[in-house]
Amino acid sequence: MENILIIGASGHAKVIVDIIEKQKQYNIYGFLDTFKKKGDKLFEYTILGSENDLNEIVEKNNISGCFIAIGDNCTRKIMSRKISTLNPNLKFINAIHPSSIIGKEVTLGHGIAIMPGVVVNSDSKIGDFCILNTNSSLGHDGVMNDYSSISSGVRTGGNLKLNECSAISIGATIIENIVIGRDTIIGAGSLVTKNIPSEVVAYGIPAKIIKSRRADDKYLFGEKNKTGRS
Repeated sequence: MENILIIGASGHAKVIVDIIEKQKQYNIYGFLDTFKKKGDKLFEYTILGSENDLNEIVEKNNISGCFIAIGDNCTRKIMSRKISTLNPNLKFINAIHPSSIIGKEVTLGHGIAIMPGVVVNSDSKIGDFCILNTNSSLGHDGVMNDYSSISSGVRTGGNLKLNECSAISIGATIIENIVIGRDTIIGAGSLVTKNIPSEVVAYGIPAKIIKSRRADDKYLFGEKNKTGRS
C-alpha cells in the first residue's frame, strides 16, 4: 500500500483515520500539525511535525500522497494551497467510507471526505476538498463546488448548487433547485426554501439571512477553541 500523510490531527482527523483504514488502500505514515507537539500520537499514529517538515518527510519515507483533515472550509483551502506549493507532485487522496453510496455518473474531485452513511445521488458533481459528513445526502444533479461542506444529517433536494467554501450545518434541509452563494453558512436545523447569496449566515425555518460574514470567519465551535483548527 502507498504511504500517505494526514494534515491536521484534531477531531475531524479521527474520522478520516477510520475511513482510510477501512478503505484498505493506503498506509497512514503519520500526521503533520502545527498546533500539536511533535512525537505525540493520535490513535497509534505519530505526529511527525508541521507542514513545514513536509518535503523532508516525503523524501525520506516514500510518501506518495496526503489528506487534509481540517474541518473548517477556509482553513482547508489555505492549507491545500500551501501543500501544493511546497510539493506540487504530492497527490491528494479521497477518503470515502465503504458504507457510503455513490450513484451513477457522479463526478468526484480530489481531497474529498465522504463519511459513513452518506448518499450521493446520480449525476452529482463534487469538487475538490469537499466534506460530506455522516448520514448526509446530496440529491440528484447536485453540485458542491471546491471546499464546500455538508454536515451530519443534511438532506438536499435535486439540483442544489453549493458554491465554494460554503457550509450547510447539522440537520439542515434544502429543497430542490436551490443555489447557495460562496462563503455562506446555513445554520443547523434550517429549512432552505429560496436561494441564499454569498457571504452571509442564514438560519431558521424557513431560513432567513441573519448577518453578513467574511470568508475567514469561524463557524465551527469545538476543538478550534483549543487548537485553532477543527
